[in-house]
Amino acid sequence: MPSIFFEDFIDAEVKTFGSHQVTAEEIIDFARQFDPQPMHLDPAAGAASLLGSLAASGWHTIAITMRLICDGFLLRAASLGSPGVLENRWPNPVLPGDVLTLRRTVLESRTSKSRPERGFVTFRFELVKADGSLALDQVCVIMFGRRNPGARLA
Repeated sequence: MPSIFFEDFIDAEVKTFGSHQVTAEEIIDFARQFDPQPMHLDPAAGAASLLGSLAASGWHTIAITMRLICDGFLLRAASLGSPGVLENRWPNPVLPGDVLTLRRTVLESRTSKSRPERGFVTFRFELVKADGSLALDQVCVIMFGRRNPGARLA
């Protein structure tokens, strides 16, 4: 039973969730399966690349983000899916040993005009490295069920 609904997301609210320490083994394992570029598979190739080190695939970084979103709040929410990601950037590479934390900002929330039992929340998700730099900056919309669909919102 969900405990988080559309009404629980307050515009401009910022929260942080979880952390994940990235290992070289997980970078290589993900790359073998999904993004077999040399800088993600081989430390020497990574060192010789623009990144200067073995580095996680951007898609791996998104997968870590999704895990932190799920563990942080989504699995307890009345989530109805997402119509899509509006923007995604990888400002800094994710390297072995990096510890990543999810920062969630509610950018906007609005009820559906055609389906009043749901609302849309636009989030900025940032994956923050221990030094404060960003590994991922993403804007995404997620639909949520409303706690009380018949109530009017201010």
